[in-house]
Parts: sequence; structure tokens; C-alpha cells
Amino acid sequence: MATGSSSPSGTRSPGGPAGGTGISTYKGEEQALRAGRLGTAGLLLSVLAATGPLMVVAGVMPTTYGVMGIVGQPLLFLILGVVLALFSLGYAEMSRHVHNAGAFYAYISRGLGGTAGAGAALVALVAYSALQAGLYGLLGFEVSGLLQTYFDVEVAWWIPALATVALVGVLAWMKIDLNARVLGVLLLIEVALVVIFDIAAVVDPAKEGLSLHAFNPDTLTGAGVATSLCFCIAAFTGFEQAPVYAEETSRPQVVVARVMFFAVGFVAVFFALSSWALTVAAGPSGIVPAAREQSAGLLFGLTESRLGGTFTDVLHVLFVTGMFAAILSFHNVVARYAFAMGREGLLPAAFGRTNTSTGAPGTGSLLQTVVSVVVVIGFAVADDGKAGDPTAPVLHLFTWGGNIGALGVILLMATASVAVIVFFARRGAARAQAWRIAASALAAVGLLVIAGYTVKDFDILVGAGPDSTLSWALPGIIFLAAVVGVAYGAILRARNPEAHARIGLGNEAFQLEKASSSPGA
Repeated sequence: MATGSSSPSGTRSPGGPAGGTGISTYKGEEQALRAGRLGTAGLLLSVLAATGPLMVVAGVMPTTYGVMGIVGQPLLFLILGVVLALFSLGYAEMSRHVHNAGAFYAYISRGLGGTAGAGAALVALVAYSALQAGLYGLLGFEVSGLLQTYFDVEVAWWIPALATVALVGVLAWMKIDLNARVLGVLLLIEVALVVIFDIAAVVDPAKEGLSLHAFNPDTLTGAGVATSLCFCIAAFTGFEQAPVYAEETSRPQVVVARVMFFAVGFVAVFFALSSWALTVAAGPSGIVPAAREQSAGLLFGLTESRLGGTFTDVLHVLFVTGMFAAILSFHNVVARYAFAMGREGLLPAAFGRTNTSTGAPGTGSLLQTVVSVVVVIGFAVADDGKAGDPTAPVLHLFTWGGNIGALGVILLMATASVAVIVFFARRGAARAQAWRIAASALAAVGLLVIAGYTVKDFDILVGAGPDSTLSWALPGIIFLAAVVGVAYGAILRARNPEAHARIGLGNEAFQLEKASSSPGA
């Protein structure tokens, strides 16, 4: 269905010609996502769920404090919030002109051409798949630990991981508004628990009291600051997904931009306050030693001493459900990227159809389920020889997948910022959009700097030695995806220029196809 417009009055028989919107059905599927399924609240909850608030507070923040020794983490979140707000100014304006489930690659196609868009499409597919797959390792490890602690049942990590793959696969086939409700409930519970901890930390601070030392610019010194930015920017991953749902959103010209700005502001402030609360609870002088000693157990230890064992037990369980929400959110995004790519000829046509009963991109969802199963089983087999190291799936699948995905998203945001500039310049709107173009340019520079440090310090991010092949092989996956995608786009341009011209057009491609095939065209 055409985004932001009324739906067709009827559906054609399978294999029949397209209706007035240029959309056809085939074997119980149709070539469009269902419009009007998400409002502002549903889209916002779906987007924020991917950020995994509790996972960030319990996992990313202690790791950043412990590994990098930077006390000023709250200030870093605010700085990144400014950078990403600059990015959002151009990105959100672009969303008013382009409504396509391909989001990043659609915007890049419109600005930099279909060949660059093809490269971005494959990078997006790999990056978000890596982010989702990485979370399966952490979730499996946590569920296995909970079963051992509370039920004295020993279960290998990959069993709950595969069970989660199956459950996510089922939910992803259902209506997106149902998914939004599931994500919303889990997200609100996560946020509430973190807020309770924040308040408890303020009420019962460490001996240094309610110190604001973590917001002091002097804390951002030393070689670890740049790498800390790499850790922290991963916490924002998810806000940029709003345009992916544009075709399923009511009034996308308004809602998508509104959600992105709110998401960036909320994440920056929420994480800045929560990371500050950790320094209040442990003390500015004690947060780094405590994080190095307790690692991911830091939040739970600080919580138990203030709110008791029962609350901490609930926090452990919600830590898992929060990861589940992020996994489901990433799965939905990957499925929609695959749908957009199938619709425009970058993947087989079967990916460009949706289920007529739910409107879900079923083939794209199935692809992601299969990929997840293969990855989890692959790591399970590889880690079987490391039975003495129960953290292997976390240290490998989670850290590798998370950092590969984060690098891909950072590069996509930087490229999209450049595409925004070119898009408005080519439309003759450079003067009218001057301040948004300037913001996009600043964002592109900032994001490229962060991407450079991410690649430079990848060995630190994944816990490998400086001479390890992982330091170049893992980020190389993203660059390989970009090269393969661009090469495929160039081949498509030479062999099938009509298909190449449709890259990034979304539903508009159907209009062009219909017009070219109509009598007298």
C-alpha cells in the first residue's frame, strides 16, 4: 500500500495484475507493508526497545567504567546525544520525503545513487543481523545462569538461545502492532526498574554523597576517551530504526521525525542520569575499581545492598526480558530491510512479499530466523571445546556481534548524513535546508571520527590482543559487505539499468513498473 495514503479498495487474485496502487498478491502474500498500523506511541516503544535500557545499564556501563577507566561516562552520553541530534536533523527531514522500509539504504540511494544504496543495503542487513545474533549469546548465558541459580538445573546456553529464536520467529510473523504492544510492556517495566535504582542511589549515596564529579569535563582525559565513545554510542543503537516502519506508520511525515528526536533525547538523558547514579552509588572514586571487580554484576550488587534480594532477583529476570525485546526489535528491522531489498530486486522477489493476513514480511523474517539458528549452532559447536569457559558465548558471540553491528550502524549513519546533503543540493533546496545540511555535515564528521576509533581500537572492544587477526577480520566483515554490495549494484546497473533505477524507490517502483507496462506506455 502506498505509504501515508489510503489502502486499495480490494485485492487482486493471485498472479493477477496490480490494482490502482500497483500492488499485487501472490500465493497469500502481497507486495506491500500494511499502512497505519503504528502511531507515535507504538513506533516509539518499538524503537526504544532496541536500545535495551536495562542491558545498557547492567552491561555496557560497567564495562565502559571497568575497561576504559573513564569516570565521565554521563558526560559522554550527553555529547553523543548532541552528535546524534545533529544527525537526526537531516535524517528526519529526509524521512518526510522518502518512506521506505529500506531506511538507510533508501536514503543513501536517493542521495548517492543506487550503486551506493546497494552497498548500504547489504551493510544494514549484516549489521543488524550481527546485533541480533550477538544478543542470543548473552541471553542464552543469562537464562542458563538463572536456571542453575534458582532451579539447580544445568542447561547449555544454546538451548534457551534457540528457544528464543523460535519464539521471536513466531512473533515476527504476527501483526506489527501486536509486536509493538509486547515491546512496549517489556520496555516500560525495564525503564521503571532502572528509575527505581536511580532513585535508591540518590537517596542512599556512597560516602562521597551526591557528587556531580562525573559531569566534570576534566574526567574526559586520557587515551580511553575515544574508545569509551565507541562503547557508549552502541547504547543508542535503535533510535535510527524509526524510518524502517514509515510504511506502516500513520502520518509518517510527522510521526517518524517526532519519534527520532524524542528517542535521541530520551536515551541521552536517561543513560546520562543512570550512569551518574552508578557513580553516586559506588562513589566517583570507587566506580572504576568496583566495575573492574564486579563487571556485569555491578548493578545487581549495588541494587541488592539498597533494595534487597527480591528486587535484585526481579531485576535479573527483567534483564533477560529486556534482551528479548531488543532481539525482537532487531529481528523486525532485518525482516523489513530484506523485504525492501526483495521488492527492489536486490534479493529474490520472494522476499518482497508480505503475508496477507498479518502484513508481516514473512520471507524476510524466515531468513533471519534461519541465519540466527545457523549462527547460534555454529558458536555452540565452536564453544563446545571450551567447556571450561562458560562465558565463551558472551565473550565471543555477544561482543563480536555487538561490535560488528555497531560499527556498521555508525558507518551507515555517517554515509546517510552525506546522502542528505547531496539529496537536498540536487533538488535545489540547499539554501532552504542550509542549517540541516550544516548539521548533517557536522554529524558526518563526528560519526566518521568515532568509526575510525572503533576500527582502530577494535581489539579492545572485543577483548582480543593488539596482534590478533580479529582486530581486522571482524570489522572487515562490514567493509566486505559494503564492497560486495557496491559491486553487485555496479553489475546491476550495467546489466539491468531499469532494476538499478528502482533501488530506493520503495512503493514508487510499482508505480513506475505499472506505468511502463500499461497499454500505450
